[in-house]
Amino acid sequence: MEPREHFMAAASDFLAAERTFLAWIRTGLALMALGFVLARFGLFLQEFNLMRPSQANLSYGYSLWFGTVLILVGVLVCVLSLVRYLRLVAMMKSGAKSFAKPSALAVVVAIFLALLGLAMSYYLFATRNVPAQRTPYIGEVSMPPTPANGIARIESQHSVVETVAKLEGILRAKNVKLFDIVDHSGEAERTGLKMPNTKLLIFGNPKAGTPLMLAAPSVALDLPLKILVAEDATGKVWVSYNAPAYLQQRHNLPEDLLPSIGVIAALAGESAK
Repeated sequence: MEPREHFMAAASDFLAAERTFLAWIRTGLALMALGFVLARFGLFLQEFNLMRPSQANLSYGYSLWFGTVLILVGVLVCVLSLVRYLRLVAMMKSGAKSFAKPSALAVVVAIFLALLGLAMSYYLFATRNVPAQRTPYIGEVSMPPTPANGIARIESQHSVVETVAKLEGILRAKNVKLFDIVDHSGEAERTGLKMPNTKLLIFGNPKAGTPLMLAAPSVALDLPLKILVAEDATGKVWVSYNAPAYLQQRHNLPEDLLPSIGVIAALAGESAK
């Protein structure tokens, strides 16, 4: 058996090992920071998606998984780099040759990050935003043909109770204040009369409504905004509201204030789906 080679490590060797260890620690911290940002970015996209009804079917949940995996990898890199550093110091103290082989930790991390990058690239490509049609959202004005009586109607795919609950959730998610829900059918029942389930939601945002009333005080007759959810004699549920174009014509509102009332069309459409 050949005698084992004995190396005498210099102070520079120990310092080099320490610098390498600290570099690995920085790498681990960078991975954890990137993972945190990626996970939170998925939540940001979900919040932003609430403002884009046409994208409601897209899922960004995998961002959380990718971010969590990166954080765990960062922790693992820090732990393994500590183990590697202690092993190298022990080998140099014993006189063994320390750098005869490539760093397994570096090779594994590089391969893992390459695979993760490919997976993320595929994920971003698969969830790219290519909606077939656009749905209006807050800040965007959609002016469909105005009905003769100024009342727009959309058939709901849900019951009155479900539609009202859905609209409440949408208003809450968009930070729009719900002032009241008038239960017309419930009030009729209290007087001994019967009518199909009918509820009126009154909602708005003073920050958006005040400029409208300053420009045209008469618009206060139609503010706060209202959406009527009612069941007809055949059992169909309808979502009705004053058409934005009708309100503009009625009160001679300036074009730049239309987004403040144009939002009602998007809210009604989203609650009816």
